[in-house]
Amino acid sequence: MTTELRRALVTGASSGIGRAIALELAARGFALELVGRSRERLDAVVRDVAHRARAHEADLLDDLQVAAIARAVTRLDLLVHAAGAVALGAVGDAPIGDLDHQYRANLRVPFLLTQALLPLLRASRGQVVFVNSGAGLDARAGWAAYAATKHALRALANALREEEQPRGVRVLSVYPGRTATPMQEAVHRMEGREYDPSRFLQPEDVATQIAAAIELPERAAVLDLSIRPTRA
Repeated sequence: MTTELRRALVTGASSGIGRAIALELAARGFALELVGRSRERLDAVVRDVAHRARAHEADLLDDLQVAAIARAVTRLDLLVHAAGAVALGAVGDAPIGDLDHQYRANLRVPFLLTQALLPLLRASRGQVVFVNSGAGLDARAGWAAYAATKHALRALANALREEEQPRGVRVLSVYPGRTATPMQEAVHRMEGREYDPSRFLQPEDVATQIAAAIELPERAAVLDLSIRPTRA
């Protein structure tokens, strides 16, 4: 008798925290649906994992592409939202288009994809992981638009948890501090600061903690997980 592999869908899987999560889940026996914008980088992740994985090249800002991904998945035990966008700027002069883009990438996409896949997660009594940010807990000068979307993502996760707990669906929000990723490198360019990845969390640090949390038995749940670098 064969046992089906647990199946996870990870957005933002082509780099950074999303890629690290994909590799960690593969090591723990998950089959993977990997979503990202770069087919080349997604294919590289597929080659790196030891279990069956499928790459879905997609622009998640396109509702039709989100719907296509949802249709392609027939069984799901874990949904990980690791994709996102960031643009810095003060309230007084930040382009409103930056706010609109971050709203779509950081809030609307996770809302829409979760909604589309929720029937599968209910059927499996599965889990949803929102990779949020330290900015989702505390807004600083220059981070208003990004932090606002991440605060809203926290609200989405909290409401989803209360709604779906009776159906056995668990929801985890993760709030990493500065992590050595391509996004963090871009943030440093926006800030005009030198980027030293050794000072920050590594993506694997975040991925291993997420994996530990989701491996808890159904009787237990980690609701919120904050991870901070010790040197930054």
